Amino acid sequence: MAEQKRDYYEVLGVSKDADDAALKKAYRMLAKKYHPDANPGDKQAEAAFKEVNEAYSVLSDPKKRAQYDQFGHAAFDPRMGGGSGGGFYEGNAADFGDIFGDMFGGDIFGSFFGGGRGAQRQAANAPMRGANVRATVRLTFEEAIFGCKKKITIDYKEECETCKGSGAKPGTSPETCPTCKGQGKIVKMSQTMFGTVQNVQTCPTCHGSGKVVKEKCTSCNGTGYKRIRKSFEVSIPAGIDNGLSVRMPHGGEPGVNGGERGDLLVECIVSPHPIFKRQDTNIFSTVPISFATAALGGPIRIKTVDGEVEYTVKAGTQTDTRVRLSGKGVPSLRNPKIRGDHYVTLVVEVPTKLNAKQREALKNFDEAMQGDGKKKGLFS
Repeated sequence: MAEQKRDYYEVLGVSKDADDAALKKAYRMLAKKYHPDANPGDKQAEAAFKEVNEAYSVLSDPKKRAQYDQFGHAAFDPRMGGGSGGGFYEGNAADFGDIFGDMFGGDIFGSFFGGGRGAQRQAANAPMRGANVRATVRLTFEEAIFGCKKKITIDYKEECETCKGSGAKPGTSPETCPTCKGQGKIVKMSQTMFGTVQNVQTCPTCHGSGKVVKEKCTSCNGTGYKRIRKSFEVSIPAGIDNGLSVRMPHGGEPGVNGGERGDLLVECIVSPHPIFKRQDTNIFSTVPISFATAALGGPIRIKTVDGEVEYTVKAGTQTDTRVRLSGKGVPSLRNPKIRGDHYVTLVVEVPTKLNAKQREALKNFDEAMQGDGKKKGLFS
């Protein structure tokens, strides 16, 4: 009997009326939590990662979400006349990669959906791509909003100049491994109750390279590589958010057996701002206004990431009134010409210390508004 699928809303931990922003936020958090890079060898995390992706693939699509809300999982059950469970496993993995902006280094979906480097087992001594290198850079709030260039310096694995990466002493060359005859692997056959079983292992002598170095290069001790300090200038795109990474293609470690370099992934850590708070592409702040301005209306100055702007408060404005400054938010990562909004909460300030003249003015005001301020005991 097939295992009962969990409700997609329950999988993402959101309510049935959750909007796109809430869905995306929940998906980001769970995908990062259960991603295979963070849980190597954990089958439960792998299953949870797939479940989260499947849920989001349906609920993030308005048409599929409507079908799911009406028919549940049966909407995508081929036996019930439905389609695939959201289409995510049929080639939409790239769309979900855009949500993270390389948060996990770009291979988030490859090992699961056939598009990544792990999709097929390569020969042990075939060219292999180098490992990705990760670094971090700290940004101010404004740098993340508008983009900038940052210089980083990291410990970097580089090919040895003396042996050109071969690991062999100049004038000599690596030789074919005598153990595996250059195959980089050893095949052992064994008989079991199920028949002959073939067991393939990486060669312990050459560690899969198919070559051995008889005379080692003295500069790198036969490794073929050296550790150096290297500086990079990173272009930070406008609208980058805290925790997202910028990819620098071929800025990672050298490949093996002629494989291409990996990438450099620079994670952005955005410092908090004393006034502004960010949510996706929108900015939020609070601005105090005087009682007189709230009552009578009038112009005020509001700080934004673009500088101060003038806003006219309406007469009779109540405290906690929220106003919107259109287009004063964060640029979209996909289209920097599109910006979010800046929402400002107006808070009416009540004076805590009054002199005699001010108190008298307020008494007169109260009497003018109600005519019985003294009788009510509003002022002593």
